[in-house]
Amino acid sequence: MIRSLDQDTRSNYGAGLLRFTQYCDSCNIPEADRMPASENLIAAFAASHAATASDKTLNNWLAGLHFWHTVNGATWQGADMLRAVRRSFTKMVPSSSQRTKRPPVTIEALCILHDNLNPQSPYNVAVGAVALTAFWSCCRLGELTVRDRNFFDTLKHVSRSVLPLSINSLTDESRTQYTSFHIPWSKTTKELGADISVTTRPHRTDPLKALSLHATVNNGIPAYAPLFSYKTSSGWEPLTKTSFMSRCNDVWVQNGFPSMPGHAFHIGGTTELLLQHQQK
Repeated sequence: MIRSLDQDTRSNYGAGLLRFTQYCDSCNIPEADRMPASENLIAAFAASHAATASDKTLNNWLAGLHFWHTVNGATWQGADMLRAVRRSFTKMVPSSSQRTKRPPVTIEALCILHDNLNPQSPYNVAVGAVALTAFWSCCRLGELTVRDRNFFDTLKHVSRSVLPLSINSLTDESRTQYTSFHIPWSKTTKELGADISVTTRPHRTDPLKALSLHATVNNGIPAYAPLFSYKTSSGWEPLTKTSFMSRCNDVWVQNGFPSMPGHAFHIGGTTELLLQHQQK
């Protein structure tokens, strides 16, 4: 049952169990009363963090506590009292815990990034391929990059075994070229994965061209490596999300743009495609 959770979810749930245990210890709650926890105890635990944490944080903590009850076959007592506390909790979230709206990556910002990435640098080529694929194919960065260089799971991350990619053409009048590759896991479909379609664009930020350049410049890397790995002087490295966003934001900040979060690619690509559809 625990293995049904993604690694990040396990970490979030674990934080909730830790906070709950700390609260119970501070109130001298007997071990026998912590599992199953009464509705009074669960509601009191939630209320104790009001005005100090975000409602998203509380939701993660309570989800972890609920899951731990499920694993242990214990009845979950969260009901009317807890719902009332959660409604009040949301109204009391401090401004410091409120996340500002995320800006989208605009087509202008995408062009600035593209124009400032050295096409002779294997690292920059990998960054460009991920940026354009994430934007135009509306991907999550977690579907294209790895969390850190030592964390690569073939059951979750796409590898270079999908190369070489076959280039196809639509059967309509446009004969637009495209390719696709399968990712083994996605946030919405889980282990069913998904097919990422990369379609050529009549623009200098063409993702299909960037993907082809990446496959050419970063050739010779083992098939078991992450798809967006790049050559280095000592061999190769997988492109991590942190390294990717650092390079993107370095370019943007130097060119007068604000630093942006990773989700901005997904937002920006979706917005741009909707705008283009409305113009037709």
